[in-house]
Amino acid sequence: MFVRVAGAQLNLVVGDVVGNQERIVHAMAWAEAESCDVLVLSELAIGGYPPEDLVLRDDYVSANLGALEALAAQSGSVLTVVGFVDRVEDHESVWTDDAHHRSVANAAALICEGEIKGIYHKVHLPNYGVFDEDRYFIPGNQPAKVWRIDEVPIGVSVCEDAWLPEGPPVLQGKAGAEVLFNINASPYHQHKGDERTRLICDQARAAGAPLVYVNQVGGQDELVFDGGSMVVGADGSILYRALQFVEDRFWVDIPVSASADPALPLVGHVAEKPAGVAIPDSAPRLTHEHEVYEALTTGLRDYVTKNGFSSVVIGLSGGIDSALTATVASDALGPEAVWGIAMPSRHNADQSLIDARELSENLGCRFDVVEIESIFTSYLETLDDLFSGSPFGVAEENLQARIRGALLMAVSNKFGPMVVTTGNKSEMAVGYATLYGDMVGGFSVLKDIFKLQVFELARWRNRNGVVIPVSSIEKPPSAELRPDQKDSDSLPPYEVLDPILERYVEDDESVSDIVRAGFEEQLVRQVIRLVDRNEYKRRQAPPGVKVTTKAFGRDRRLPITNSFRS
Repeated sequence: MFVRVAGAQLNLVVGDVVGNQERIVHAMAWAEAESCDVLVLSELAIGGYPPEDLVLRDDYVSANLGALEALAAQSGSVLTVVGFVDRVEDHESVWTDDAHHRSVANAAALICEGEIKGIYHKVHLPNYGVFDEDRYFIPGNQPAKVWRIDEVPIGVSVCEDAWLPEGPPVLQGKAGAEVLFNINASPYHQHKGDERTRLICDQARAAGAPLVYVNQVGGQDELVFDGGSMVVGADGSILYRALQFVEDRFWVDIPVSASADPALPLVGHVAEKPAGVAIPDSAPRLTHEHEVYEALTTGLRDYVTKNGFSSVVIGLSGGIDSALTATVASDALGPEAVWGIAMPSRHNADQSLIDARELSENLGCRFDVVEIESIFTSYLETLDDLFSGSPFGVAEENLQARIRGALLMAVSNKFGPMVVTTGNKSEMAVGYATLYGDMVGGFSVLKDIFKLQVFELARWRNRNGVVIPVSSIEKPPSAELRPDQKDSDSLPPYEVLDPILERYVEDDESVSDIVRAGFEEQLVRQVIRLVDRNEYKRRQAPPGVKVTTKAFGRDRRLPITNSFRS
């Protein structure tokens, strides 16, 4: 005997209850057509994840519950496991107001044959990194709950429930569940796929039961969900692995015995099928560079399109950061949706304009040149009396960046494309960026990518032929805001800077920790001082794709006014 379990990893939209409902209905119809017994969807699928403060709104919770009722009414013979926000009455609330005393749970509904057959509330609520579910939800109190589909006992859990050694999946397995379903909205960061695989395999072995793990895909603000759903056997072997970063629907036949206690709640049935167990071929795993690149394209594409834009405009300097950003944008949205604008001043090398033009030709995107020398001169003349007696310095350098930012925003206002910024994580960490200049924009593709990785990704993208000009990759990085300027004039070499930043920003190491690792103390203190004093800049930066374990923004939250020094 076997159970045919389907998974649908969908690209859902936070707050789009009606649209998400339609996507779920299509998946349910597909599962029926494929003679499946169970369809598993992702965490909070009906309203999208993460809903954040939307769950504090009664109209949002009501809309999501109404959609669940409608889905249940449309359900057929397939048992569908779908995530939603459930009300929990008569419980101490995480918030109150004059009219309500209410709580909500992060829940999974089991719907079948026109009814809601069962509900499970997430037991373990993550409250670290990008997660703050303790702010919103009441934890469930039935971690070992088991249902049955005919004579097959099953268990259902939600995301974090599977991240603890003795969490609900293991308890459900020990309580007799023969198949486990874990619904997820697990955001991507580098190497997380391997971490998840080890975790789910360990859970299946500890539970002694196959585990079906379904994750969502797509970008939501800074977060990117990479899919990678999987079906794992009771021995911890991978039976099936879904695609990464794209929607995927799959089904797997899981052998079972009919051993359920008839007293268990009946939530579905096992349909008769031809003999023989079918397991589809798994998708190949992406390489590390490919995985990161897909995270960037997915994050940008969904941020732009889900927020109602159809195109982007990017300032092309001829440098590697803007070149990689424009390439990601072209791959994400299509070259016809990318507009590159070069804005040279007196300090830009001729080669920079050549590189920007070559990139645009390679991509096939629109390219324009807007000279800013006359504007820059006008600014200097206007400020001449105020600036008299002081040498050319940072203020004059930043004027050029701010002119460019204003021109890009003018194009955005006039024609509608979103401005995409081009700064990387190394620059944002030390404040090597201009407020209201090159930081202007709606989204930052490379915000969580250190400079050395920018080079790696550019070379990877060129693996099958040059798209990003070789000159953009090989020439010394420069902001070109003063004569013969190089990044190395103001910063340590990136080969030294990036490892220090990674230790301080991502690993929260102290000065002494970093020095013990072999870095020169004065240099470490200089770098850390730059990071600490530029928190105010980062707080004003646009959102960007999260690809590390400690991205600026949702992950790393430090006070702007902060006198503590390591």
